[in-house]
Amino acid sequence: MRTTEVALPAGAVGTTRAEIAAGVRAWVDSPPMRALVGHFGGDWPAGDLSAVLAGLDHFSARHWDFRDGRERPDAREPAFDPATVGLVLDAATALGLVRAVPPTLPRYAHLLVLGGLAHACLRRTAYAAHLARTVAGVAGEVAVLGSFRPLSPVESRLLAEVGVHGCATEVDALDAGVRVAFGVDAPSEETGETADHPHRAWSSRTYRPAGLPPVRVLAAPSGEPDRRRAHTADTQRFWAEHVRLRDGDPVLMVTAPIYVPFQHCDALRTLAVPFGCGIDTVGVDPALATPVAVPEPTLTAGRYLQEIRSALRSMRALHTALAAG
Repeated sequence: MRTTEVALPAGAVGTTRAEIAAGVRAWVDSPPMRALVGHFGGDWPAGDLSAVLAGLDHFSARHWDFRDGRERPDAREPAFDPATVGLVLDAATALGLVRAVPPTLPRYAHLLVLGGLAHACLRRTAYAAHLARTVAGVAGEVAVLGSFRPLSPVESRLLAEVGVHGCATEVDALDAGVRVAFGVDAPSEETGETADHPHRAWSSRTYRPAGLPPVRVLAAPSGEPDRRRAHTADTQRFWAEHVRLRDGDPVLMVTAPIYVPFQHCDALRTLAVPFGCGIDTVGVDPALATPVAVPEPTLTAGRYLQEIRSALRSMRALHTALAAG
């Protein structure tokens, strides 16, 4: 199968709802996606885009969900034959989950960094500092978005092995990454609210590195605190309210390449549609040296299928939001 990349739904400032919906359809209805569904024994869903997205959501739940409600590191690893592995990797490349691409604009209103596992927190903050210094000008702030998710023992050991100590949560790891990558020691501003449950608490620390935009490390409360911890959409909405995001602001977002389609579409739904801003999402370039050397995770066919499913679910939620007006 050819690996010509399929464009993500447009996220530029001024993109209309109809153009975003057309981008969702083009990504979902692409030859790589159809090839994957066919290889795993599925028939292409009939009906309009809503029906196709619903059908692919249900299909991927049966065939590509290896988490079974667990966190990503605890997902089971399926055993595939070499032909299936090759097909999945080709599809993942074509669908935009493999290669790191540079920002499209020379200047942005804000730069967002999304949290993740401990190694990702260090890599993404380092890449954000690199972008802010050399590639993309930032008029507003660098916002580093995380949560109070406790670090696992594996994450804590990894941080200790690379000399990063004192981190108990995801936002602690992000904060440590900011201090190293941006060369700062203490925040100039610090605020937040404690709560009787970590799903309800929030915190904000702002650093002011010399010659660079201010850097805010933000942990958001959950949108459903009785049910779950804060997720990416919660942190994006919480940040947008705090920064007073404006119509027409171009926003650059940093994550890992494997999560670009899913998190790009989440940002379109939670930021671009309600606030009228533009979204450009890039993955960390693994070839870039980082101040703290952390190992690259092994990305398998199972991992890619799981995140293709995440992208489908994110596009389904985005399309629902577009249809709701």
